[in-house]
Amino acid sequence: MEQWTEGRLDELSRKVDKGFERVDGDMRALRSEMASMQRTMTQGFIALTGGMFAGFAVLGALIATQL
Repeated sequence: MEQWTEGRLDELSRKVDKGFERVDGDMRALRSEMASMQRTMTQGFIALTGGMFAGFAVLGALIATQL
């Protein structure tokens, strides 16, 4: 069976730490992208809702003028 020396354990520890730092950075980037996407979707929803209300108002006005 292979022996783990202090040097090998330290090297493994550094590699694991670097891996977790990379994953942490990736998660932060993903959170930022998701927040940006959420803002964009919210703005689109507001614009779509405003367009629908404007369309219904125009439709209501047309119906009212035809009565």
